[in-house]
Amino acid sequence: MAAGRKWSREEHLIAFNLYCQIPFGQIHKTNPRVISLANLLGRTPSSIGFKLGNFGRLDPALKARGVKGLSHGAKGEEDVWQEFADSPERLAYESAKLMAAREGRPLIDPDVEDDKGAEGLDREAIVKLRVNQSFFRKRVLSAYSNTCCVTGLSYPPLLIASHIIPWAKDVANRLNPRNGLCLNALHDKAFDRGFMWIESDLTIRMSPRLFEPEEDSDGANWLKKFDGASLCLPKHFSPDLDLLQRHAEQAKASN
Repeated sequence: MAAGRKWSREEHLIAFNLYCQIPFGQIHKTNPRVISLANLLGRTPSSIGFKLGNFGRLDPALKARGVKGLSHGAKGEEDVWQEFADSPERLAYESAKLMAAREGRPLIDPDVEDDKGAEGLDREAIVKLRVNQSFFRKRVLSAYSNTCCVTGLSYPPLLIASHIIPWAKDVANRLNPRNGLCLNALHDKAFDRGFMWIESDLTIRMSPRLFEPEEDSDGANWLKKFDGASLCLPKHFSPDLDLLQRHAEQAKASN
């Protein structure tokens, strides 16, 4: 392992990509993903853990919770963080591409299959779209510790990183994790179609349509069980209340 070797921009991008996928409380030298990245970059797990912790000092979501991360860092971390703030889709794609190349695997994540917003795009654009959707999914599920914020279900294959405001309708917030909720597949569909929304006090509300006599199905009854419950908030990237309000207004107007 190289000791004292200066971090390149490429290494910073790869480390940033991993930072966005690991809950902050799990960043340590014994985490298998930290060890894997250390082997990939030819560095020690401690070095990777410190680098990820250094990214934490710049994270506004952590600052809002009073979590400071490590107190010292390098300009490379600041440069990458600013690049992401200025052009999140470009940097998410670039960091994922570099990570895939280092790992010797395909760029497109097979877990992402919806291709929302892909109509009329060429092959390269579709690849970028899917990579960035995968980046968003990993970032949101990490924030919620792979747990549905309505039901508490913790089984990643059945969890969706739901956009509060859809991908195609708000370009600026496409990769904003505060525009995301971790939901199970059924509640994701209910949220997307206006059968569920979140009030400003984070109370979960279900559409009055579900309470009509003819809506006496197992699915509808399971959804109704959560009407009036409180949303389970993540430790990282709590949902943006303004975006929730926009969604709630649109959902109520459709009922």
